[in-house]
Amino acid sequence: MERKAVVSVVGKDQIGIIAKVTSILSHHEMNILDISQTILQDFFTMMMIVDVTSCNIDKVRNDLNELGEDIGLKINVQLEEIFQAMHRV
Repeated sequence: MERKAVVSVVGKDQIGIIAKVTSILSHHEMNILDISQTILQDFFTMMMIVDVTSCNIDKVRNDLNELGEDIGLKINVQLEEIFQAMHRV
């Protein structure tokens, strides 16, 4: 059964954000199912739906948190079912 997670990335725009984030996802053998990104003035925002079926989500979170701290981004990873439950009206 496929497990999905929502990855959100927010911070000041800079060169290489998408490359660095997707490199970590690739390293953990995660497939990007959907992606949306935009720049609002100087701020970069990206949301992705990823397949986390065959990865250790805690290791992914740790690697993305380290990246976020290194380059000044807020990167969040939530399992899809938790994300949907939190955003239900």
